[in-house]
Amino acid sequence: MTRSVRSLLVVLFDLSGLVFAWVGGLLLRFKFDIPPNFIPSLWWGLAILWPLHALACRQARLYRGIWLFASLPDLKRVLRAVALSTAAMLLFSLWYRQYLQTIPRSLLVLYPLLLLLYMGGGRLAYRMWKEHRLYGGLAASGKPVVIIGAGDGAAMLVRGLERSAEWRVVGLVDDDPNKWGHELSGHRVLGGLECLAEVLAAVKATDVILAIPSASGEAFQRATDLAVAAGAHVFTVPGLDDVMSGRVAVSWIRPVEVEDLLGREAVSIDAPLIASVLAGKTVLITGAGGSIGSELCRQVARFGPARLVLFEQSELALYALEQWFVQHMPGVVLVALAGDVKDAARVEEVFAEWRPQVVLHAAAFKQVPLMEIRNAWQAVRNNALGTLQVAECAVRSGVERFVLISTDTAANPTNVIRASKRLAEMVCESLHGLGGSTRFAMVRFGNVLGSTGSVIPKFQDQIARGGPVTVTHPDIRRCFMSIPEAAQLVLQAAAMGQGGEIFVLEMGEPVRIVDLARRMIQLGDYPEGQIRIEFTGLRPGEKLCEELVDDAAPLRTTAHPKVRIASARTVGGDLLPELRIWLDQRIQTDAQVRATLIRWVPEYRPAS
Repeated sequence: MTRSVRSLLVVLFDLSGLVFAWVGGLLLRFKFDIPPNFIPSLWWGLAILWPLHALACRQARLYRGIWLFASLPDLKRVLRAVALSTAAMLLFSLWYRQYLQTIPRSLLVLYPLLLLLYMGGGRLAYRMWKEHRLYGGLAASGKPVVIIGAGDGAAMLVRGLERSAEWRVVGLVDDDPNKWGHELSGHRVLGGLECLAEVLAAVKATDVILAIPSASGEAFQRATDLAVAAGAHVFTVPGLDDVMSGRVAVSWIRPVEVEDLLGREAVSIDAPLIASVLAGKTVLITGAGGSIGSELCRQVARFGPARLVLFEQSELALYALEQWFVQHMPGVVLVALAGDVKDAARVEEVFAEWRPQVVLHAAAFKQVPLMEIRNAWQAVRNNALGTLQVAECAVRSGVERFVLISTDTAANPTNVIRASKRLAEMVCESLHGLGGSTRFAMVRFGNVLGSTGSVIPKFQDQIARGGPVTVTHPDIRRCFMSIPEAAQLVLQAAAMGQGGEIFVLEMGEPVRIVDLARRMIQLGDYPEGQIRIEFTGLRPGEKLCEELVDDAAPLRTTAHPKVRIASARTVGGDLLPELRIWLDQRIQTDAQVRATLIRWVPEYRPAS
């Protein structure tokens, strides 16, 4: 059926509603025996009210809605049309009484009621019939699933699952006793989370969906633990904002991941402040293709920069990032440049041609064990010399803000990577101490979830291969945050910086890596003991627990609860000339690198 034919049928249906309400009202008034003297009133009413009713329906914008999805906004439009049509009927009654005959007063009540019943009920009946025709056969199909939660998120999820051939809701559980025994969209709340195992056995289900998007990390973790202990496959839905805005789709249901269990709350940033720093500016991001660098590019693009200059050594990473912007944010003015921060001529060329106003320096080596042995000199040159060259170009070019991303911790370093990052911070502190218009800021944070080379992708690969999962030490602990959270807080710190600060991001409580591994094995639905965990011993330069601040160094609070400022020893401006001489040397052995780093970075204590 064509669209024009469907539209015509809808209009004819609404016009027939006039006949139903007008004639039906007279029939009800006279108990289905209309006196002959009222027959002219019937015909006069149909003739005069028909065009007025059609005009009322059009004025109420009644034909914007799709009947299959008839809902509250459609009902409001129907009410508006009924009110306008009733007003027209009232005017007709007054006119008709003056010149011809009185209209029964009961019609003032019967007419709008019958009209609303016909127009609103017809739309509802069509939606119910159509949904039954499209999805009714799915009611008994799909895998049985139990929903954890009986709130707003669960209500929207249940409605979505009614149209899914993959799932069939057989019950809900919720810790609120007031909901037990009640129904949500026809599905009963069978009890609390503690009886989840009994519920799953009773309804013969092995799948569970967590519909508690507003729950705390601790509550989410408890629900997951109970579901895993009951032998269920555990899935979850998107966050609260997506659920409450109605954007949830069944296809968005995904297995629970270890990131969901770490309890990181959504970060809040001062968007107007950040926009004042980035909007309309040329922003250069070094290491743009890395985990943090690429997310910084995406976050910066939200604030309307004049252009984004992407500087990246890896051709593949640069191409992938450029294509992402072409597909997802084509309106962003992008300049994709291949280059190495150690290449002084290339760095000078980039600054001279594009004149960036904000520089986010994320280019760095970060793999501790790999760079500790036989690669120490390359780590120092990339992290320290690269920072020195980019930072000096920024000063000469009059860059407004320079932000060093200390992706790995630089406090109390025990390995070359950490010491080289501390040395990079010292370069920025020294340049800040020389004066000038460029504001320097350094941002420290710990591990980010899912970054290249991090522990979670490694564990996922080991679990997929059947194990064993390798952990260096039973007591090793790390703090984690998500990549978007880290990038947003970097921008927050950058916008707050007045010059020379070392910002420290709040990382939460440290997590035992072995516990992380066990959770990932459990979430992979592997029987207990099938995948072994092996302890391999601490790697070169690795600590049991990382620090984000120096020993006994107090932290100063800022206006943002997740951003603080670390105190560090003063770095003089005379550092740079001698440091440049050392970094320009062609080659240094690992032992020479460590010995010299101890002189430059007194807090560096190489691990034995």
